Amino acid sequence: MQGIYVDQQNEKAGGPAEQEQRVYNECQEVGPPRERAAAATSFSSMEAPGRREKEAVMSSLADYVALSLLPLGWWRDIAAGLRSNEPPARVLDRLVADRHRDPPTPASIIRARAVAAVTRAADRRIQAIAWSDPGYPAALAAIIDPPPVVWLSGQPGALERPAVAIVGSRAGSPYALSVAERLAADLATRGVAVVSGLARGVDSAAHRGALGAGGVTIGVLGSGPDVIYPSEHRALAREMAICGAVVSELVPGTPPQPQFFPRRNRVISGLVRAVVVIEAGEKSGSLITARCALEQGRDVLAVPGNVLNGRNRGGHALLRDGAKIVETADDILEELGFALRNPETGGRASKEEASRPVDPILACLTEGEVCDLDQIAERTGLAPARLLPRLFELELQGLVGRAGGGRFIRFDRSC
Repeated sequence: MQGIYVDQQNEKAGGPAEQEQRVYNECQEVGPPRERAAAATSFSSMEAPGRREKEAVMSSLADYVALSLLPLGWWRDIAAGLRSNEPPARVLDRLVADRHRDPPTPASIIRARAVAAVTRAADRRIQAIAWSDPGYPAALAAIIDPPPVVWLSGQPGALERPAVAIVGSRAGSPYALSVAERLAADLATRGVAVVSGLARGVDSAAHRGALGAGGVTIGVLGSGPDVIYPSEHRALAREMAICGAVVSELVPGTPPQPQFFPRRNRVISGLVRAVVVIEAGEKSGSLITARCALEQGRDVLAVPGNVLNGRNRGGHALLRDGAKIVETADDILEELGFALRNPETGGRASKEEASRPVDPILACLTEGEVCDLDQIAERTGLAPARLLPRLFELELQGLVGRAGGGRFIRFDRSC
């Protein structure tokens, strides 16, 4: 299946039809892990002082975007190449040369489409963050199939917060919408980013709940980051981008298509520590997100619903399979092992907390020292997938913080 979408607009009276080619990627659920990079390859980093530096950044980013435009069946080979530290340009050239198509698409044409996508993103103030970029979200980088490029409208710093996803029915009942909004607001006040899919129903209620509490919320689209679907959520998306973000693995201009939404669910779960399901039927797309979360080692929780109307049979099935029942935000934070903030102490450690043994991860960090995920993994002997949840817990406890670029710093709690 090729990666070109042709959108032919309706003919206007007295004029020919306009035809616009839009490039989209066909990301399969297999991809490369994050590699350590010395320099950023996001579009936001293109403020390099020299022309050569800028051209090098553009070339590297275009190669990653080009890889994301290759057909689905090539993705396992792409992942294998990048995991072996093969440069993205070489992976692209090798696969295009080895895989014979009728007719074949030259690598130069794929690169040209990728450069056009990057240019289109710049025109629309959309940032492109390649998987080798230190700014690539650490939690997403830890999954087995991270997107080669994350396209973002809004604040990149929103991706560095500990996050929980709230998903559910597009035709949610008043009860489901009320619960979603309340849980999102309570999580937002605890400093947790709320992630969802910007869909109708539970998704939009969760986004609005976080915004109403003055918190950060992130929407993951099944279309390009500039193609808001459904269209009535454009104003909501603009409001989210002020302090949060709207993200996609699909290049700008990509229209929503049915096959994109199941795959974007793995990105929702990949960005978070846990997924909370509210009112999901037996065939709900929320169950796909829950399955992705389990495969990625995330926690899955569910809100019980009415047993008479059948609207939450999928959610109740999750509960029967061991998902924790959620009634309040405290249930979510306790399940994740997050320490609940005590407003009376202003976030300072109590005497009981101070007497506890030092956490083994903290013991590997020097106060004030900035470390990236690879360094911490090397010191602790823990894989990134196991390390990230603990770092998120320590962050909510106020013991560590984000230093930008996927790095962490231990705080001095003596004062």
